[in-house]
Amino acid sequence: QLQENQDEIENMMNAIFKGVFVHRYRDAIAEIRAICIEEIGIWMKMYSDAFLNDSYLKYVGWTMHDKQGEVRLKCLTALQGLYYNKELNSKLELFTSRFKDRIVSMTLDKEYDVAVQAIKLLTLVLQSSEEVLTAEDCENVYHLVYSAHRPVAVAAGEFLYKKLFSRRDAEDDGILKRRGRQSPNANLVKTLVFFFLESELHEHAAYLVDSMWDCATDLLKDWECMNSLLLEEPLNGEEPLTDRQESALIEIMLCTIRQAAECHPPVGRGTGKRVGSN
Repeated sequence: QLQENQDEIENMMNAIFKGVFVHRYRDAIAEIRAICIEEIGIWMKMYSDAFLNDSYLKYVGWTMHDKQGEVRLKCLTALQGLYYNKELNSKLELFTSRFKDRIVSMTLDKEYDVAVQAIKLLTLVLQSSEEVLTAEDCENVYHLVYSAHRPVAVAAGEFLYKKLFSRRDAEDDGILKRRGRQSPNANLVKTLVFFFLESELHEHAAYLVDSMWDCATDLLKDWECMNSLLLEEPLNGEEPLTDRQESALIEIMLCTIRQAAECHPPVGRGTGKRVGSN
């Protein structure tokens, strides 16, 4: 009897899906399309056994191309709710491989709110499986730390931090209390310098620092470590910083001090509503 009841409920749900959702997710009114996507996201989250498969996920994937930003936004937030739950990751693999390129392209969406949520979704994808995103995919997000729009830049800064700065070697646990160039932050500071120099936007150190300020404050405020890297002799087997790397580190250090003292984003970075043509 329990099985019969379950079958009956699933048949009713299927009838509602085919009779209502399939027609309304392409409704002429954007608000109705947005409601449809929001609801199917809830269905897939609450009843993943029945709804979290490619037969239903494809509707979210297709709708990511919707002309209205509010509808694209609902697609991304619905997907975030799924990727956030690591138990559902295996069921999302096919969808990820099929629609990953579209999500990456949405980080440049003309609507800032959509771009921010696309970056946040990619950060969740990154945490679920590092192999999914190619080096090129990551590069497309990295350069957004220099965006003039702060929410986009901060989201990109968190992605960058999770990808390049959040992993620690097991041996680092034994030297957490060491300071200066022997601290675990030393290699992370160098990574920051290398990234800054590779991006070749040498007048934009303040933008990079501001992007990572919220997620990497402890690293960016480790001035003792930065001083040690500049003033002390390298440890045995350690490569010394080149003049160019030292200059970049000084520039970053000055920007972190200014950010800590002034507590506001650099000039030219705001929270406007539309993406500029930069």
